[in-house]
Amino acid sequence: MTPILYIVIPCYNEEAVLPITAPLFLKKLQDLIAAGKISDDSRVLFVNDGSRDETWNIICSLARQDAHFIGISQSRNRGHQNAVLAGLMEAKDRCDITISIDCDGQDDLNAMDEMVERYLEGYEVVYGVRSSRETDTFFKRFTAQSFYKLLSAMGAEVVYNHADYRLMSARVLKEFANFHEVNLFLRGLVPLVGFRSTTVTYSRAERLAGESHYPLKKMLALAIDGITSLSVKPLRLITGFGAFVAVVSFIACIWALITALCGRAVPGWASTTCIVCFVSGVQLLGLGIIGEYIGKIYLETKERPRYIISERTENMLDQSK
Repeated sequence: MTPILYIVIPCYNEEAVLPITAPLFLKKLQDLIAAGKISDDSRVLFVNDGSRDETWNIICSLARQDAHFIGISQSRNRGHQNAVLAGLMEAKDRCDITISIDCDGQDDLNAMDEMVERYLEGYEVVYGVRSSRETDTFFKRFTAQSFYKLLSAMGAEVVYNHADYRLMSARVLKEFANFHEVNLFLRGLVPLVGFRSTTVTYSRAERLAGESHYPLKKMLALAIDGITSLSVKPLRLITGFGAFVAVVSFIACIWALITALCGRAVPGWASTTCIVCFVSGVQLLGLGIIGEYIGKIYLETKERPRYIISERTENMLDQSK
């Protein structure tokens, strides 16, 4: 029996690129159906992440034109990771497998063929991994690679050069639904679910239209979320560094006492100022990192919903009846 595939696509202000990429997604779906790899009940599921432009109207129009297009809309913008999660949770009871992919057309759609093949071979999770970053600027390439290395150094289990282009089976999604983190970093959480997994490599192209919605500020925020959501090593580093500073300070106190008793003490403000500034800076940095974790705990204890679906396309509502 051929599996039902849902291609989950988060969309935020994508009115420029969606009319270009939507037919590409549909063609890939139809090619997989024609090849007998997936069922005709497969769908392209768009997740409107509270867009302020015509994105939702375009999705509704696409759904009216072809039954393979369906869509849901969040009540407000909640971020890329929450949008992907909303689509996956919406799809998990309707399909056998999902493939999450961005709307911009940069990820190679042909990698889906190999992903489905790996699933048919028995793999439950298939990660799409970039073979190179030639299309990135030097700055983005350097920061991205440094980010993955930093995550690994912090003890987080991530797949190098993998973003959110992946296949997940319904079985994995049902277990993943038991993860209730509010601070989402999907590329770090999915490996924690386990199950048999593999990777497929692909080359990433330039964005087909529109502008990227991941500026440096959002990338840094995602990096901080990734580290603090998956690892407590920064807290342990603070503890270790604090112990080191305490030992050095204790030795310095003994030296200062011996110097004073020997009558060789020379009064000066420079050394005192440097020590005070250094220790104060370390303390503030430590408090900042601790505060980041406390803030995460604060948000988690509220148990607010990670997404709220306000609308569905008409053909999706018909399926539910």
